[in-house]
Amino acid sequence: MKRLDGKVALISGTASGLGRATAVRFAREGALVVGGDLDHAGALDTMRLIAREGGTALVPCRLDGITEVSVRAWVSEAVDAFGAIDILCANADAVRFGPVATRPHPDFSTTVRAELDSVWLSAQAAWQHLTAARGCIVALGPTAGLGISMTNQHTAHAAAEGGVIALTRQLAAEGPPHGLRANCISPRLIDTEESRAHLAAADHPIRSIDRHIPLGRCGTSDDVTNAAVFLASDEASCITGSHLVVDGGRSAVPPGHAP
Repeated sequence: MKRLDGKVALISGTASGLGRATAVRFAREGALVVGGDLDHAGALDTMRLIAREGGTALVPCRLDGITEVSVRAWVSEAVDAFGAIDILCANADAVRFGPVATRPHPDFSTTVRAELDSVWLSAQAAWQHLTAARGCIVALGPTAGLGISMTNQHTAHAAAEGGVIALTRQLAAEGPPHGLRANCISPRLIDTEESRAHLAAADHPIRSIDRHIPLGRCGTSDDVTNAAVFLASDEASCITGSHLVVDGGRSAVPPGHAP
């Protein structure tokens, strides 16, 4: 039996990157995947990829993760199609760099809404279905929420992702009376098409980070999806409120102490 056999998995941000990788991996593990993204065409491409591999996936509508009406419609379509929701994998990322002194507030608030509000909205909309199924939430919140960066000016990103970690822990605190678990994964510098494009500039400060990772390499999509499958599976039935960092040991090593 596959590890997620027959479970209905609601996954946001499936048009590309880690969202797409998670959707494909969950389907390989037997989950019935309901994807969604603002990039509806990209999410449909992911659905077709899953179908070509023999999996089951649905992309019922274009998902605007920061609009309540859109999120609730997405959740309702999933329940109408499959009758339940067992897993919510909340994946959203909207990194924008800029110094705090000159960054406009609308830019800050847009990032926070895209990265933090979207997790809260999807959790709230799916809550009654997740509790009915005694299901689980897996949130993806990059390591920007763990500490500061001296080179990347990303105040909104750091604030939002720190909020995702705290929000997940609070969801974990409210879930046990209903048998619901909630955990967070924080990946750092994962090798995807998007990250490679982001790091294309030779002078980008983050390009040198991989030389200071204790394990000596950037992470891969598989590294993250391995963690997500575990936390979503029954193997993790006694794990809730945890924060699993996938960064090759980088966050554990003080500056100047890495090789």
